[in-house]
Amino acid sequence: MKSSTYTARKADEQGFIHYPDEEHETWSILYNRQIKNLPNRACDEFTSGLELLRLSPDRIPQLPEVSEILAKETGWGVARVPALISFDRFFQLLADQQFPVATFIRTREELDYLQEPDIFHEIFGHCPLLTNPAFASLTQTFGKVGLEASKEERVYLARLYWFTVEFGLLDTPSGKRIYGGGILSSYKETLSCLGSKPVHQSFGVNRALRTPYRIDIVQPIYFVINGLADLKVLGESDLLGLVREAMKQPMYEPLFPPAT
Repeated sequence: MKSSTYTARKADEQGFIHYPDEEHETWSILYNRQIKNLPNRACDEFTSGLELLRLSPDRIPQLPEVSEILAKETGWGVARVPALISFDRFFQLLADQQFPVATFIRTREELDYLQEPDIFHEIFGHCPLLTNPAFASLTQTFGKVGLEASKEERVYLARLYWFTVEFGLLDTPSGKRIYGGGILSSYKETLSCLGSKPVHQSFGVNRALRTPYRIDIVQPIYFVINGLADLKVLGESDLLGLVREAMKQPMYEPLFPPAT
C-alpha cells in the first residue's frame, strides 16, 4: 500500500473531529464553487440526495451526521479511515454498507486535483447518491464481489467501479447528466465531461472492463447508462463471471498518451 501525503484527523472521545478554521474554509471554497456547477449537469437523484444530507457550505460535516441520514434512507453509513487503506479493508467496508471516508481535506495548492480521495470527494461526491437504493445496492455488490476476487480480478473490478461509481454518466430526457462521484467532486471534470471533446460510450459491461483509464488526467471517455435502474441490474449480474470472461479478451486501445 502506498504511503499518503496526508494524515487523517482522529475523533475525540465523543466522536467529534476538530478541524482547524483553515480546513473549514477549504471545504467552503470547494462546496460553493462546485454547487454552482451542478444545475443541468448533476442527475436529479444526486441533487435530491444532496438536499437530504443538508451539508453545510461553511464547515466540514461530522461523520455521524451523515451516517444518521444515510441509515434512514438505505441502511448505509460512513466510516472514518486513514488517508489510504488496503483493498481488503475497502471492499469489506462496502460489503458492510459502510462508505470509507478519509478525514482530511486537500490543501489549497491541490484544490483542483489530488490523487488521494479526501473528505470532500467522499462526502460531497459520493454520499448524496448513497441515499439512492440502486446506487447503494451496486456499491455494496462491489464490496462483496471484491472480497471474493483475486488480485488480478480486482484490477478489472476496479476498472468497472471507475467507469460507474466514479465517472459514470446517465441519459435523461433533458440530456446527459452526471452520477459519478469522481466527476461531481471535481470542478474541472464537471465542466468538461458533458462537452463535445470526450467520447460518450453507451455502457456495456464487457467494454468497460476492457477500457484503460488513467487517474491523473481529465477523462477522455465516459460510459453512459440509461438510468440508475441499470445499476441495480448490473449489481444483480454475475460480476465475477463477467470479469473472468473479459480477462480472456484483449484490452481496447487507450484514448490517452502513456504516463510520463
